[in-house]
Amino acid sequence: MNEQHLKTQTLNDSVLFSIFICLLTLIFFFQTSEQFLHWFVIPVTLCGILICIDAIEWFRGRLDIFSPIGILGLLGFHFFFLAPILHVSWDKWLDGIIPPNDWRPWLGGMAILNFLGLLMYRFSREICLKPVKRQRTQTVWIINKQHFAFVLSFALTICGILQLLVYKQYGGLVGYINAFADQESQAGVGQGWLLMICESFPIIAMMGFTIYAHNKKHLQNWRVLIIVLIIFFGLKLLFGGLRGSRSNTVWALLWAVGMIHLWIQPINKKQIGIVLVFVLFFMFFYGFLKSGGLEGLQIAFQGQQARQEYIEDKGRTWDNLILGDLGRSDLHAFMLYRIMRHDSDYQLAWGRTYFAAFSILIPKPLWPLPEKPFDKSKEGTDLQHGISSFVPKDFVSSKVYGLAGETMLNFGPFAIPFAFILFGMVVGTIEHWFLTLSSLDTRLLMLPMLANFSFVILIGDLDNIIFFLVTVGAIPFSVMLLSSKKIMNYEL
Repeated sequence: MNEQHLKTQTLNDSVLFSIFICLLTLIFFFQTSEQFLHWFVIPVTLCGILICIDAIEWFRGRLDIFSPIGILGLLGFHFFFLAPILHVSWDKWLDGIIPPNDWRPWLGGMAILNFLGLLMYRFSREICLKPVKRQRTQTVWIINKQHFAFVLSFALTICGILQLLVYKQYGGLVGYINAFADQESQAGVGQGWLLMICESFPIIAMMGFTIYAHNKKHLQNWRVLIIVLIIFFGLKLLFGGLRGSRSNTVWALLWAVGMIHLWIQPINKKQIGIVLVFVLFFMFFYGFLKSGGLEGLQIAFQGQQARQEYIEDKGRTWDNLILGDLGRSDLHAFMLYRIMRHDSDYQLAWGRTYFAAFSILIPKPLWPLPEKPFDKSKEGTDLQHGISSFVPKDFVSSKVYGLAGETMLNFGPFAIPFAFILFGMVVGTIEHWFLTLSSLDTRLLMLPMLANFSFVILIGDLDNIIFFLVTVGAIPFSVMLLSSKKIMNYEL
């Protein structure tokens, strides 16, 4: 009873801290502009309070550094609270559309739906967490050292050879970089399975080091680990990163840091903060490579004036990174506006985009494009620009709509809160594994990837989610599966 009372008291303290932080933030913005004298701030603030509770719990050490609940609390505070406020403060909105006269009512409308969704998310998440109990025995996956060396060597060899063949196909490293930077080229088309295999090299190598260093004290000091992370980052650039895949590079780096945290050396909040700052700067400067190849990367380091001119031309600004890559507020608000208009011509997809998402698993030679269903870009284009505006290859919106956005495309805005139920169940299940797996269980090596996956669900669409799981996780999981043996009734 005393322990339960203490937990309740601690949670109540986190709620009070959350309310204080959100109100203090709001007071600051109230003093910057009269635009905040509007009802939209009420539901936005309620969203902030609800999600910030998990961020406070993370800061107080009640959640693991790589807890998906804690990570979503931190990133969700920006996604649900800061992002809509910053849109109003900076007057930064979606380009290329006919906007509403006033964005604030639609931001407020989305915040109401998000608030209901977050309530559903917390409720379904807790259902999955309720049975958490430390058992005296459980099934544990233990590394099979005899199999592991062979499987690891074979996998690394295959990945390395395939990556060299990819470089050769594009005429070397420079040709490879520039081909993927050219948006009009067909670089990578039809090569998804090939890229998935070869680009798994860094993570598989990191898994090998983590397992080897698990009981080696001389490999567990931070000098060695920092060198290993630098080498890993370099490998990740060579194996996929240089084709402009910022997200895959970032997720892989966080995965590597998570493996160190769970298996070698615990990481504190200050260290994870340094990693996140590095990630933000990397995402900003890597945008130059993504949009302009080596020429764009050279401009990034030529000086402030050259960089500013390039930024204005390509839109690679900090606010685009903060509000576009890490948020969906203006996009969701506009979608709500378009669907709820009395003269709206948008036709709901009724699940079509989810069906189309699974088609990415089938190679194009087996299911050619003319017969293959269009992805969510069809409905997304029609919603933003009017019915029948979607013209394949000529006029296509490439937006990523996120959990709430894709739900709107298919079932309308009032279905959004119910989509968060499944989201909460996934997050709760992953958190359950964090709390119950033995420290010797090799499945722990996959958990940082699943923690990243939780945020991908929030900001990505189903095709992005499937792509993430298959391209990022399939090969490393296969290596782990083939290298592990299950021990039943292992005594903890």
